Amino acid sequence: MDERTAEEKRAVRRFAVSLPVTLTEASGQQLSSAAETRDVSSHGICFYTDKAIDTQSVIEFTVTLPTEVTLTEPINVRCRGTVVRVEGHDDGFAIAAAIDSYEFVLDGTTHDSLKPPDATRGL
Repeated sequence: MDERTAEEKRAVRRFAVSLPVTLTEASGQQLSSAAETRDVSSHGICFYTDKAIDTQSVIEFTVTLPTEVTLTEPINVRCRGTVVRVEGHDDGFAIAAAIDSYEFVLDGTTHDSLKPPDATRGL
C-alpha cells in the first residue's frame, strides 16, 4: 500500500504565492471581485474567493505576475482551467483548478496560447 501523502505524489512543485486573480466564467462573465492565489504550479492553481464554484466547471482567470517574479514589467497570464476541488475556508472558499491552457497578455495583446507541459513525460 502506498503510504505517501498527496503532497509527495505531486509531479510538479507548487509555489505558495499570494497574487490577485480576476476570475470569469468561460462565457466571460466576472464571477468574483475578490480572489487571491494560495499556491500555483505549471499545472494548477488554488485560490481563495468569496463564491463557490461547481466542481468540473470550466473557468477563465487572469493572474498578474509582479516584477519580483518576472524581473521586468508585470505580466498578465490568462488561463483556462477546470475546477477539481472546492473547500469551505474561513469566510469563503478555496478553489483548486487544473490549468488546461494559458497565454501571456502584454500591453493588451495576447501572445502564444500554450498548454501546460505533460506531467507524464518524465519532467
